[in-house]
Amino acid sequence: MRSLFWRILASFWLAIALVAGLSILLGHMLNQDAWILSRHPGLNTLPEEWTQTYEAQGEEAAQDILEQRKRQYHIDVQVLNESGDPLVRGTFPRRAAAFEARQNNDDRRLPWRRLTAEYTSEKTGDTYLLIYRIPHPELDSWHRESLLWPLSALGIALVVLTLFSLFVTLSITRPLSRLRGAVHDLGQTTYQQNSLVKLANRRDEFGVLANDFNRMGSRLQSLIGSQRQLLRDVSHELRSPLARLRIALALAERANPEEREKLWPRLTRECDRLEALISEILVLARVDADNASAEDVDLNALLNSLQKDAQLGSPEQNVRLDAEPQLNLKGWPTMIERAVDNLLRNAQRFNPVGQSIEMQAVRQGERIVVSVRDHGPGVDAEHLSQLGEPFYRAPGQTAAGHGLGLAIARRAAERHGGSLVLANHPDGGFIASLELPLVPGAVVQP
Repeated sequence: MRSLFWRILASFWLAIALVAGLSILLGHMLNQDAWILSRHPGLNTLPEEWTQTYEAQGEEAAQDILEQRKRQYHIDVQVLNESGDPLVRGTFPRRAAAFEARQNNDDRRLPWRRLTAEYTSEKTGDTYLLIYRIPHPELDSWHRESLLWPLSALGIALVVLTLFSLFVTLSITRPLSRLRGAVHDLGQTTYQQNSLVKLANRRDEFGVLANDFNRMGSRLQSLIGSQRQLLRDVSHELRSPLARLRIALALAERANPEEREKLWPRLTRECDRLEALISEILVLARVDADNASAEDVDLNALLNSLQKDAQLGSPEQNVRLDAEPQLNLKGWPTMIERAVDNLLRNAQRFNPVGQSIEMQAVRQGERIVVSVRDHGPGVDAEHLSQLGEPFYRAPGQTAAGHGLGLAIARRAAERHGGSLVLANHPDGGFIASLELPLVPGAVVQP
């Protein structure tokens, strides 16, 4: 991953390195003797050239070189051997040497700068000491001319640093601006899931953040949409029992006491239906609203308890459980219990008498699959995709129900990071499979 952290770190490291390098370079240029000796055109090649001339042509030719440098660069030169004796006359006046001696070699009081350089001949192995005396005006003039290159380097460095700073700034502010716009759109409920596609394709922290934000936005939009749809469905579903209650109450008001007694069971039945519908609606709402922490779930004990309850509730239908031992996962036991119970109730509505309802629980990799199969008529293939939506019932169903049982099971599976798979069994009947990861929210590989 191209980390934004390393990008920023490298940019600042490069900036510091460039500034430090330029500081060292300018410091050498302005004050260091070695810099002057290696860069000044009158000094950088003089030791080698003088030594070769002196050893090959003698003192006069070597003296001529010193005279030539004095005329061209106004530099006085004196050459001593290893014993400290002058080898040539040099170009430095004796009176100037005496003046320098009286000043105790204090460069701040002298009208020139004194530099020394040693050079060892490659041919003879003799060592020569060259003493240079450069007038301050000449040295200042050379400094001004030689500053062109470092100033150019400084300008280039500043341009590079500006570009790097601009790049780092834009790489941070542009994604933040896009995220800010997405947050604003999300707050105004106008968020588009493809608004951060380009940002999500990045391989740094902003790309990860954009992917997480897209998932969050999609989840929020899905929840808002499902809540709106739920409110529409609830209002629609509540109208029917309320209308029946009003009709029964209107009839009771006009009826005589004997007829009114006959209407009480009908009123009680409609109230029970209304209470059951409201209870299931509340359960569906609590699945998404429950913020409790996940806990360890003993799935074997939970399924055994549900099997006994289903058997007691409908003795004429046998519920057969086939579960692997030691099935444990992290999750919300109440949700899982409600989901499996709804699958069993749904199977009991359509399973014919004399046939067993088959409940199975197996481990498949990093998930556990709990399936419930009945031997009923099944569901037409074109309606399978809509099963699990709140208040949806497949056409032709006559069994009692509100169409919320499978919706509650699906929401419970999704809350755990799993899914509810609904299908017709190849050998007949209907099978509902609850796929739950061992850890809630974990990515389950297919």
